[in-house]
Amino acid sequence: MNKKIRDLLDQIAELENDLRVTVQEQEASALFEIRGKRIEFETSVRDAHRRLKQGFFRWLVTNRPQNLITGPIIYSMIFPLLLLDLCVSFYQATCFPIYGISKVRRSDYIVFDRQQLGYLNFIEKFHCTYCAYGNGLIAYIAEIIGRTEEYFCPIKHARKVLGNHSRYARFMGYGDAADYQARLEEYRVNLGQQPPTKKP
Repeated sequence: MNKKIRDLLDQIAELENDLRVTVQEQEASALFEIRGKRIEFETSVRDAHRRLKQGFFRWLVTNRPQNLITGPIIYSMIFPLLLLDLCVSFYQATCFPIYGISKVRRSDYIVFDRQQLGYLNFIEKFHCTYCAYGNGLIAYIAEIIGRTEEYFCPIKHARKVLGNHSRYARFMGYGDAADYQARLEEYRVNLGQQPPTKKP
């Protein structure tokens, strides 16, 4: 990859991070403050949330019937998710140190903070916990697999692929064979020098 492309990718990554931090700061200053693991709302916002909370029986009556009918199917997916989580976490814990790859922190991807929203009843909070775990887990796994791909085969595909992980843009071009082994080793060394991802 030539230097100009690498520099542009670095600038894009830095701008994306700045945007994420700025948006989070704006949201936080408008509605809430994050203090450690606790999220605190202004008293007026907290009171408004309590007034908007829908009780369980009212929620049950007004909820869409298809949501209740398909609930057992949705929640049965927790078993394959837990098994996948266990397997991929075991893989990372055992193989990443051997490869010299920096480990992915779960807490950067799996975040449970919606339980602190006063306008959600306990069923809605349960839904939010499930979704936060499922989506966070998939992002966590994607990062682990992305680092694995960067270690073993950092080569782009010839065809366009939707939903690439964040590392893909830096991969070598398809068919670009010049100094492949030397560049592959450079990728591997860089993977071990990366500091853990920091939350914005």
